[in-house]
Amino acid sequence: MRLTGLHVYPVKSMYRLSPDTVAVQPWGLAGDRRWMLADATGRFVSQRENAALGQIRVALLPDGALSLTAPDGSRIEVTAPAVAAGDPLAEVEVWGTRFRAVEAAKEAHGWIAEHLGEYRLVHLDDPRARPVDPEYGEPGDTVSMADGFPLLLTTTASLDRLNELIAAEHPDGHETLPMERFRPNVVVAGSEAWAEDGWCRIRIGSLTFKVVKPCGRCVITTTDQESGERRGPEPLRTLARHHRLLRKAAFGQNLIPERPADVEGDVLGALRLGDDVEVLEDGAHWPADGR
Repeated sequence: MRLTGLHVYPVKSMYRLSPDTVAVQPWGLAGDRRWMLADATGRFVSQRENAALGQIRVALLPDGALSLTAPDGSRIEVTAPAVAAGDPLAEVEVWGTRFRAVEAAKEAHGWIAEHLGEYRLVHLDDPRARPVDPEYGEPGDTVSMADGFPLLLTTTASLDRLNELIAAEHPDGHETLPMERFRPNVVVAGSEAWAEDGWCRIRIGSLTFKVVKPCGRCVITTTDQESGERRGPEPLRTLARHHRLLRKAAFGQNLIPERPADVEGDVLGALRLGDDVEVLEDGAHWPADGR
């Protein structure tokens, strides 16, 4: 098996970057979802509520600033705010976990309001501020502002199988869904369909990862990531009929990186397209209701 896709989402629910190589940190890929939008209550905003987020193109500049570009060509550069610089803190929330992030400058909020709505742009200055779900992680495991875990893995074989199932559900024809609908961090080729559901621990290149939980899917998977259009009930309808895990329509598995014994800093190593992927421990079992 080989690593065939790498994706980083600098701002939660906005457009992706797809580098050939990327550093891995304990809380995820370097630069992945360290920014997000929050509403007036502090709750995160995603494509679930506003599909237009996915149409904002992003770039991470060498000085650490964030560049945002709207479909109309309007662009803004936002300096990463920091507690040390005296920037204001905001209490925010992702799926019930409340933590502190740093607010971007007012100019950034104005640009966001013009293109997306009355939201605040916040930055996770301290990536150790948000623990993963203790039911699936260990003390000290943290995550950026991703939904729940540091990385999300999908496989090309499972996508192929899902598209076959969708085609069977729609004899009059249905579009073939691309992997981008599922917003993974790492994509693996060369496995059997749904094999990842049984993995407990894997190696990608020189790094090892715990496979901790299936990914329950939501309306974002029905959203064309290039146009922002909602495209009907698929793949949720077919996943609900053929691939339910933990009582949810599931696709992909969440990962937590393991720290190499000889590494003490924040960078654990790097992933590169073409890296070998090896299953170190197999045999996980998730209740497969409706599968």
